[in-house]
Amino acid sequence: MAQRVFWKGYLKLSLVTCRVSMTPAVTESSKLRFHNINSQTGNRVVSRYVDAVTGKPVDDEDQMRGYPRGEDDYVLFDDEELDEVALESTRTIDIERFVPASSIDWIWYDSPHYLAPADKVSEEAFAVIREAMAKSGTAGISRVVLYRREHAVLLLPLDRGMLAWTLRYGDEVRGGEEFFGDAGKDEPSARALTMMKKLIGERIEKWSPSLVEDPVEDRLHAIIKARKKSTKAKAPPKKAEPRRSDNVIDIMSALRKSLASEKKPSGKR
Repeated sequence: MAQRVFWKGYLKLSLVTCRVSMTPAVTESSKLRFHNINSQTGNRVVSRYVDAVTGKPVDDEDQMRGYPRGEDDYVLFDDEELDEVALESTRTIDIERFVPASSIDWIWYDSPHYLAPADKVSEEAFAVIREAMAKSGTAGISRVVLYRREHAVLLLPLDRGMLAWTLRYGDEVRGGEEFFGDAGKDEPSARALTMMKKLIGERIEKWSPSLVEDPVEDRLHAIIKARKKSTKAKAPPKKAEPRRSDNVIDIMSALRKSLASEKKPSGKR
């Protein structure tokens, strides 16, 4: 099934402009979704917005956004006012500057989106921008309004299109220095490092999406399939808690045992 375009606008670099369309690169549509159920009646439980003081339901047309400025005091905005903020970046991705593509740490990356030319006329200008970035090893930095908020975006060439990553803002990313402290300040022994590299080498595989499949999702599907055939629903058995041990294992001993187990022939991998 073709992906549904959720944003259309323009990609602009100086005087070069082309029409583009964007769609999220990831989806959770295949994930299981559960409803809240009243265990006494078997009916669905629905949620509604209610007035915090009167307790009465509030209709959609009466709902506004509010920013708290004091106790029970809010600066109010309606949807139209929020849509009018940052009008220029609502429909135009104007590439303001470029950075080396490898210079941004992954911690800044937020959500990926596919960006492609929206029509035949725009393909040439789009391709020129994309190929110039690919050959120079650079990524474009711009801004765009998505999900009712202006985001900084990183544009990367990808195959015949581009990948537009929304970026986290500077005040959203914490520094790790205080968290890490002095952890690992002492260099590991050369022997332990050699053995660990060998252990890692034994487990290197070619990347495949199957390496990050969700086992919990598979188990839930199996339970649901079984319960569809059952006349009486049963709660899934609780998994036994793994036994905890406070013993500190010698790293060299653990490495030797790990390497020995990797060398044993086994059909499980």
